[in-house]
Amino acid sequence: MYESYFNLATKPFELLPNPDFLYMSRAHRRAVMYLDYGICERAGFILLTGDIGTGKTTLIRNLLKKRDDRMIISRLFNTRVDTDQLMAMIADDFGLSPVGKDKVALLRDLNDFLVEQFALGRQPVLIIDEAQNLSAELLEEVRMLSNLETDSAKLLQIILVGQPELRGTLASPRLEQLRQRISVNCNLIPLNCDETLEYIHHRLEVAGNRDAVEFTPEALAVVHLYSKGIPRLINIICDFIMLSAFAEDTRYIAGEMVREIIGDLELDGACWTRSTGGHAVGDDQVEGGGVNRSTGEDDAGIILLLNDVKSRLENLERDLARFNPELLRDMNNRFTSLENAFRFYVGETDSSLSELKKAFEKVRSLNEAGIQGHEEETHRNGGLLRRIFGG
Repeated sequence: MYESYFNLATKPFELLPNPDFLYMSRAHRRAVMYLDYGICERAGFILLTGDIGTGKTTLIRNLLKKRDDRMIISRLFNTRVDTDQLMAMIADDFGLSPVGKDKVALLRDLNDFLVEQFALGRQPVLIIDEAQNLSAELLEEVRMLSNLETDSAKLLQIILVGQPELRGTLASPRLEQLRQRISVNCNLIPLNCDETLEYIHHRLEVAGNRDAVEFTPEALAVVHLYSKGIPRLINIICDFIMLSAFAEDTRYIAGEMVREIIGDLELDGACWTRSTGGHAVGDDQVEGGGVNRSTGEDDAGIILLLNDVKSRLENLERDLARFNPELLRDMNNRFTSLENAFRFYVGETDSSLSELKKAFEKVRSLNEAGIQGHEEETHRNGGLLRRIFGG
């Protein structure tokens, strides 16, 4: 509805995974390269993971769009199935009739089909989307499909696509054989602040007008903060930004406008706020389920500071996650020094206590024996006590 006002040929921020709008961030560019390499080299398994909305489906559609005639694709979306249903769906997607056949018969038909395609110079590829829903048992069934091979090549290329929890499932000891067969492994991460700006401009350019609107640095910071750099959330926010700018007859996107839009979109706070231990980061900006609009233009600096803090924390977490032998040796040396110092002070204390005990025993024996001049001895021992206790 706002396309003509901004001189756009189409809506730039649709939620559909359109490969024409694919933005090549550093992570996406690397993933495309890995996918192309895995397909070209007929690698056993390819693993593609990423959070919801990071662009996994768009990458797969991009792969399908540029495939050549030799590639035969079977793509599964429904992964909440049992083993028999899984095999039937794969066979059906490759054009084989699963009707009235058990798993053994389906595997035999599938093997014959793959051998035939290999002889014709074709490359069958099985893409399993939403693979995080597969149980360990089903993943093991998928691994068995990779055993269909000739002496020199795999008959079936398998691409597993899923959310990060898929990696947790694959970490199971019973799936070690499958992990060893994953030749290509890539993970999509959210966009950083600079990439978020380029992403927005890229989609506007593809839609027909890169300069349709102008974002202030504050507005961009707010978009990045609340979208967390996830393309799907950026699309949702920016679509409402375009609509709001159209309604206000402006091409200038200020931070206040974006905060108001976030406030209108935020229903329960779960989508847009970044939580830490149950509390949203920047809670002073969120109030009563919406955005606090009384903070003024100074919010830009706060938002940029929060982004910088987040980046530093992420870097620190990555550093701490690495095994650092040098650091461990240094910590061990420090603990050893502390232990030696403790032992020294314990020894000094024991010696002082022993000397004190002897002094008390001597005073008591002198008093009991009534030896003349014990007062002088007592005085001397009193001086010893004062030296020991610092009196």
